[in-house]
Amino acid sequence: MSCGDPHDTDCSEVLARVYTFLDGELDEHGRTDISKHLDECSPCLQEYGLEQAVKQLIAKHCGCDAVPDDLRAKVLRRIEAVRAEMADWPALRREP
Repeated sequence: MSCGDPHDTDCSEVLARVYTFLDGELDEHGRTDISKHLDECSPCLQEYGLEQAVKQLIAKHCGCDAVPDDLRAKVLRRIEAVRAEMADWPALRREP
């Protein structure tokens, strides 16, 4: 995914690290890079908002329940599939 604008941190790198950002597992430099990018890039901010909402919903309803590894892998595969589909959307919108 890319918004087409130049950024210090590439869109694909931001989206690949969004879960570590949401989990607070990045160092200060990493948090600053991701925050700056999200402030500048509305497509990534939109994607971040969606993933943040999903994570909050899961946390609210699942509490501390352990997630089976196979379920986690299945969800992550689906997210990647949707992300790949979305990568084609901006190109489709630009065509007359």
